Amino acid sequence: MRDWQSQAHVKHYSKYHVVFVPKYRKKAIYGTLRRDIGGILRELCRQQDVELVEGYAMKDYIHMLPMIPPKYSVANTVGFLKGKPAIWIFRDYMQVKRNFTGRHFWARGYCVSTVGLDEKTIREYIIRLFYNL
Repeated sequence: MRDWQSQAHVKHYSKYHVVFVPKYRKKAIYGTLRRDIGGILRELCRQQDVELVEGYAMKDYIHMLPMIPPKYSVANTVGFLKGKPAIWIFRDYMQVKRNFTGRHFWARGYCVSTVGLDEKTIREYIIRLFYNL
């Protein structure tokens, strides 16, 4: 049985498979940053009332399986999940103290697909990718 979420006037089961990469596909997600980015993304999801079902930081990309409520667009949610960590990364890991204009950590786009009935397959795919590094 699926875990349907409910809000005031809607019941939903809207999970998405989201993948995004660092600028120029550099292997920028490693070491301490790789460990900490999971906590950063979980905290941001909690702030936006988005349930993060699965999520892994690979060497050069992020795989996520979030459940995004219908009141938020996928584009705005992914933009938020890419924008805030970029600021934290530049401030905490790259010791940039000035304005962030012109600095980009993530590549411009992202990949997203609806999960629907294939949730088990996608979760296994993400987990298999993570453990076969």
